[in-house]
Amino acid sequence: MTIKVFIVDDSAVVRQVLTEQLNTLSGIEVIGSARDPIFAHKAFEKGWPDVIVLDIEMPRMDGLTFLRQLMKERPTPVIICSTLAGKGAEITMQAMSAGAVDIITKPTVGLRQFLEESKTQLGDAIRGASHARMDKVSRPGAPAPATLKPTPKLAADSVLADRGFKPLATTTDRVIVIGTSTGGTQALEYVLTRLPRTAPGIVVVQHMPGAFTAAFAERLDSLCQIHVREAKNGDRAIAGQALIAPGTSHMLLRRSGAQYVVEIKGGPLVSRHRPSVDVLFRSAAQSAGPNAIGIIMTGMGDDGARGMLEMHQAGALTIAQDEASCVVYGMPKEAVKLGGVDAIVGISAIPGIIVQAPSRAAYLHHASH
Repeated sequence: MTIKVFIVDDSAVVRQVLTEQLNTLSGIEVIGSARDPIFAHKAFEKGWPDVIVLDIEMPRMDGLTFLRQLMKERPTPVIICSTLAGKGAEITMQAMSAGAVDIITKPTVGLRQFLEESKTQLGDAIRGASHARMDKVSRPGAPAPATLKPTPKLAADSVLADRGFKPLATTTDRVIVIGTSTGGTQALEYVLTRLPRTAPGIVVVQHMPGAFTAAFAERLDSLCQIHVREAKNGDRAIAGQALIAPGTSHMLLRRSGAQYVVEIKGGPLVSRHRPSVDVLFRSAAQSAGPNAIGIIMTGMGDDGARGMLEMHQAGALTIAQDEASCVVYGMPKEAVKLGGVDAIVGISAIPGIIVQAPSRAAYLHHASH
């Protein structure tokens, strides 16, 4: 089935190059483009697209206003196509909160070359958006109703580089590691805004371009009781704080004495991502073992599935968001298929699990009674 795409951008170069590149991809067809939302809305009368690629700053009507109007009238998967400017990052975060499901970054220079080189990334983003369940984008807290391909040695191995750490014996202290992708910005906002200041330390990988993770963390920090910020190398995972991985680097959980710290480092793409959920989860399995709780949430693809299995094998409690509350039930589904998940829950149950931070044994005992 062909995914019908419409591009709304005031740059003629962007419209032309995106159309040319996307039309070469299997299963994707650009059915039209417009330089602003008003022209776009008129064009939609001839046929509604499956996915809209939307700029933010445009004449007559800005993209954020159009997005909010669209989500009220006819919710449609929207990918934001935005520049890397700091102010633009803040506005883009508002767009994600308003219902956009993904971000494509476009530089202010070398635009044509960037778009041509990013064809595969753009196609993946569009395919992911086409699977988005828009009722869950607009209502991320809706109540729940409940085979990976063989791969060669994981690229994650070169990032993890065993340092001989062994997990501490099981304690009452927990560290929470969360992985998410498409639909994750709203899902994380739903979860983190429901946590008290006393919540355990949280470490998050959200697939997002590097220019936006700082603004994303700042936005969440302004909404939450806990502190939320973009992680820096050596930051401690402490109670009342969530650390968001920078969008350009992997993030690992490491033990430092009786404490846990994050390590920010480069390395190859793992499961097609940097940061990778697999890298975070595997490092948590190595460094925290049964003292960690792994939570995999909405997203396309299989990043995190293998890492969650390693956490499960190391004695950690592993939780997957259920299909009914996911925008895209990809990453949780693959983790479940691989056998690394202890429980599948609706998003509304996740804040409570984080606050209680039970051991795997305690959680499973309670669930069976």
